[in-house]
Formats: sequence, structure tokens, C-alpha cells
Amino acid sequence: MLEFLVNPKKAERRPWEMLIIGFFYAIVSIGIATFLFYKSPALEKYSSAFVVTFTTIFSLPFMYFLIKLEEKKEMRIKEEKTLMKEHGKALNALLFLFLGFTLAFALAFLLMPKSLTDVNFKAQLETYCSINPGDIKSCEGITGQITGGNIQASFKSISSILANNFFVMITILIFSLLFGAGAIFILAWNASVIGTAIGLFSQGSIANVPTSLLRYLVHGIPEIAAYFVAALGGGIISIAMIKHGFGKKQFWRVMRDSLDLIIISIVILIIASVLEVFLTPAIMSVMGA
Repeated sequence: MLEFLVNPKKAERRPWEMLIIGFFYAIVSIGIATFLFYKSPALEKYSSAFVVTFTTIFSLPFMYFLIKLEEKKEMRIKEEKTLMKEHGKALNALLFLFLGFTLAFALAFLLMPKSLTDVNFKAQLETYCSINPGDIKSCEGITGQITGGNIQASFKSISSILANNFFVMITILIFSLLFGAGAIFILAWNASVIGTAIGLFSQGSIANVPTSLLRYLVHGIPEIAAYFVAALGGGIISIAMIKHGFGKKQFWRVMRDSLDLIIISIVILIIASVLEVFLTPAIMSVMGA
């Protein structure tokens, strides 16, 4: 039924609507996980994983039909510039979907009672605090943030961030190749971790959410865009193999265009890492955050 509620063609024309849909999917997923698993002796400790799983399940039909639509464009559109512009429409829809996830997770983290937060965001909190050591209340700071002035430290930080981001991108690419739309699980997981971090930085006040969002979205938007570009590239290859078979002329054309998407993804990730190390801390310093 969900594939009829969210039409990829309509989403590409009005991508902002995906913000509402992503928000709705994440909130409903939190509600289902809470209803089914809260105070369940066996399953409560896995509730945070089920939140992401349900969000993924809701999103799979849209992701699948969007990738199918993009693969059709590969066959129909000959000019490279026009094709990349069309893929950009899909990317906008996916970014708004991700932003909807992130906002929903952040607001749920802020507004839910602590007893529910500790259950529904347990894995996300542990993940965030493993990157930012210390107890939950003191898990502050941005991964890779520097105090400034040390160029050698900056480049070391960039290489560390790139290594992590490339690992995520390769994982997403593998999921997309194997499952077509499967990369949405990793992206929903990242949205839940970022939403949790925004909730932590907001210190219990919705008024602090915009500043907390800015802390992550300055470099987060291009970073997530790179992941979605890689997911589209891998997903298009997966569908092309099913439709056209390996080795046919149509397949190699799709493969070439998909490799272009993957190269673009790598370039965007490099730009995002530079923004994370240099621009984000500078903006936060000016804002006194």
C-alpha cells in the first residue's frame, strides 16, 4: 500500500513533501517499537534497533520505485548533463526524507520521558558516546572537531573522517548492489544517531534544536548526499543486472553512468570532511555554541 501513497515522480517534483513523510515514518516507527517492545523482558533491549528497522520497512517501497525510475532514465536520456540533473531530483527527495527522519528522532528524544528515551535510543546513545567518550551527559563535541591552528592535526582529522566515511559509503554501495534499496537501513540508522546527538546537544530545550541542527547539517548535508548518490549508483546497477543481464550493451551503459555517480559521491565526501574539520567548528565558535 505504501508504494501508492508515495509516488517517486511526485516526490521529485515536490521533494519537500518527503520531509513530512520521513518525519511521519520515523514517529510511527518509534510508536510501534514502544507499543510492541516496551517493558518486554526479552525484546525491550532491542527496541532501538527495531525503531530503525520499522523506519526502513516503511521507506523500502519508495526507495525501490525511486531507483527503478532512475534506471529508466538511464535508458531514456542520452545526454550526460541532463541525466545528472534528473538524478539530482531524486537526490533532493532522498535528502528531505533523511531530514524528516532526523528531525523526528531529535524531537522524540527531547520530548519522550527519559524511561522511553533510554529504551528507544539505547544503541544510538551508546554509538554516539563511543565516538565521544564519557557518560551520556558529557558526550559533547563533534567527531573530528579541532581547536584550530594546527594544520597537521587538521589533516590527520580529515584522513580519519574520510576513512570512516569511505567505509560507510562502501557498505552502502554493497547493500545497494545486493538488495537494491537495502542501503536505506544504514541511512535510517545514521539519521537516528544524528537525531540522538541533536537531542543531546539541545539539552532538553526545543529552542536549541536549530543550533544543534546547524552543528551537524553544515557538513552533514553534503555527507549524506554523497551516501545517497552512492546508494542510487549501486541500486541502479542492481536493477540493471536484473532487467538487462550482465554483459549486455544496456547494462554497460548503466554501469558507466553509475560509476560516474560513485565518483561524484567520493568527491562530495572529500568536500564534506573539509567542511567538518574547518567550517563547522568556526561557525560554532562564532555562535558561541
